[in-house]
Amino acid sequence: MRRRRGTTGCGLRFVRMPCVWGAILAGLAPREAEVHGLVALMEIQASRSRARVGPSGEPILLNDQNRAHWDQLLIRRGLAALERAEGLGSALGPYTLQAAIAACHARARTPAETDWARIVTFYEALSQVMPSPVVGLNRAVAVAMTVGPAAGLELVDGLASEPALRNYHLLPSVRGDFLFKLGRFDEARGEFERAAGLARNGRERELLLDRVRACAHGSAPAQAQ
Repeated sequence: MRRRRGTTGCGLRFVRMPCVWGAILAGLAPREAEVHGLVALMEIQASRSRARVGPSGEPILLNDQNRAHWDQLLIRRGLAALERAEGLGSALGPYTLQAAIAACHARARTPAETDWARIVTFYEALSQVMPSPVVGLNRAVAVAMTVGPAAGLELVDGLASEPALRNYHLLPSVRGDFLFKLGRFDEARGEFERAAGLARNGRERELLLDRVRACAHGSAPAQAQ
């Protein structure tokens, strides 16, 4: 049986070592909410490591991941750390807010059950304590999932002049996705082509080129089973 890249042996140990260090730090600073928030974030993110990459090394987007492959033990540990962070009573910091966003995904048994409205609220709070164009882009995705792609597109267009996003392939990728969902396939194709040209990872580039080809047919590319 062929092993999935990055999901066994040294790969998993590498992913989980930061969780071990975080737990040690939490033991040394048990009253620091952000320490528990960081532990929660790392545990929940690590829980998806087996599902992020396909058999040939291709990246699998969050909504396309097989959630049966998510590590439920790590999710439970992450949710417990998040509860400790929130229970300390201080204002939520950036690590705890990011962990809360990750927890919304972890609690959803299917993509359709994701509480996107709550995620929007967390991103709005995160933009206050850690403002950045990338946070704004992620918020636009959450808004699109809550209200619709037209609302997300409006927010993304407001980020187009941000210098930090000038060579960031996810900006045209996200914009292309919104345009695709709105049926504006020619414009979407141009955005996906631009994103593919900016992508540094070959597997990501192939995924984006699949989206380019899908625009010619006006349908989503088939997902590998």
